Amino acid sequence: MRPDLSILTMAGILEARPRVGYFYAGKHTKNLIAEKIREIKVNDIKSVPVVVREDASVYDAIVTLFVEDVGTLFVVHEDGSLAGVISRKDLLKIAIGNADIRQIPVSVIMTRMPNLVTCNPEESAYDAARKIVVHQVDALPVVKTEEINGKVKYKVIGRITKTIITKLFVELGTI
Repeated sequence: MRPDLSILTMAGILEARPRVGYFYAGKHTKNLIAEKIREIKVNDIKSVPVVVREDASVYDAIVTLFVEDVGTLFVVHEDGSLAGVISRKDLLKIAIGNADIRQIPVSVIMTRMPNLVTCNPEESAYDAARKIVVHQVDALPVVKTEEINGKVKYKVIGRITKTIITKLFVELGTI
């Protein structure tokens, strides 16, 4: 029976005290999983961002999307700060039309600030997942806020996607 008690203690369901013994900690297993998800930071699970410059053509963006095998591209200014986001749907809409996609810059079709949803590296994985669900997006840019010449700029340092969140939940389910 001792190994079972140690597992329940490690899981946080039981607590152990000298001269008292084992007792129920009052935590439900669902609460323990929720706590674990809230402890994991975006910085711990983010992946490398895939970016294009705002003067890149729509054609170049489509090529980048397929070469990098991603669903969302982050558009950056010359200084590397976040300018916008382009999704597969945005690229599909423009490519289906009769436009010359080699001549159109991505800045014409991207979703711009302040209409972007971002997350920072210190947010919890839960908060990032909630933003993805609430705003119905496929990916979030992970940004670091910088103030340059009195203007707030967002430096893209990573990305969080539906796939990353799903992998995290699968990993937590196997613990």
